[in-house]
Amino acid sequence: MLKKISAILLLVAVFAFFAGCRGGNLRNPSDAGEVSVSEQIHRMLFDLKSFRAVATVEYHSNRGVNSYETVQHARITGEYRIEVTGPADVAGSVTTNNGQQILQFNNRVNGRVSLAVQETQERSEIFLTSFILNYKACQEISVSVADMDEGVRTVLEANIPGNHPYLSTARLWVDNTTLLPVKLIIFDTSGTERVVVTYKIFEYNIELEDSLFTV
Repeated sequence: MLKKISAILLLVAVFAFFAGCRGGNLRNPSDAGEVSVSEQIHRMLFDLKSFRAVATVEYHSNRGVNSYETVQHARITGEYRIEVTGPADVAGSVTTNNGQQILQFNNRVNGRVSLAVQETQERSEIFLTSFILNYKACQEISVSVADMDEGVRTVLEANIPGNHPYLSTARLWVDNTTLLPVKLIIFDTSGTERVVVTYKIFEYNIELEDSLFTV
């Protein structure tokens, strides 16, 4: 089973109706004429180059749920920064990836020490950019609609490569009115929820300085 994730491990190691990848072509929507909500969402996925998000990340295991408040910055090219802002006893932990090296530090510690760490799927798959790359790799996709109390959501699904027993499939809920992601859930091979990312703020294609991804 998934081990309980501590503050350090978070950074070091840091459906309705559904259907997944089956084989076919995922096309890039055209700009011409009126388009459906589904095509507008696909356009958002294809056009996304960067994002900033305030999000709650929950890791589920047989021992319970570990929940973290985070601020995430990422580019579709792979660079990212994730800072844990809560709970208070772990706030300030930061991991950065500049495309060449992944470093971890705590910005609340004077004379902080940066540690080089290895990439892990437990960390990389929580970013929307990873979901987009996995989703676009599907040869044929199926899109579902969920009518929820909060409003109508479009649900997209992507298989996660690598045969990880606890990170098998990801599903993304997108608000049909704002066209912004509201939730990303990662399931294990038995269909059990393992990671839940709930977006509180999501900013699409904003300018991200290179300095964000370096120490």
